Amino acid sequence: MTKPKIDKQFMPGKGFARADWDDVDSPILTDDQFASAQPFADVFPEAAAEFRRNLGERPRSEKPKRPVSIRFDQDVIDHFKAGGEGWQSRMNDALRKVTGL
Repeated sequence: MTKPKIDKQFMPGKGFARADWDDVDSPILTDDQFASAQPFADVFPEAAAEFRRNLGERPRSEKPKRPVSIRFDQDVIDHFKAGGEGWQSRMNDALRKVTGL
């Protein structure tokens, strides 16, 4: 197992601000501490089992959606995509409304 590269000073662009870096008050692990580290699941088996249970798939739908390949005019696609995330669901709802389903 190779040791991860540890930043010893703040470097911008890593997903946290300087204030976050300054707020952390944890010493760097020594080689002995790093070598004696144990997997989370070995130290906290009940918590690990709970995490695994919670990471499962979402419940099965009674009416699962099926992928299909279909062609639409670009302006129709642009119209729905302009509404942001969820455009495919909005398109599905519009088709349901038009068909009376």
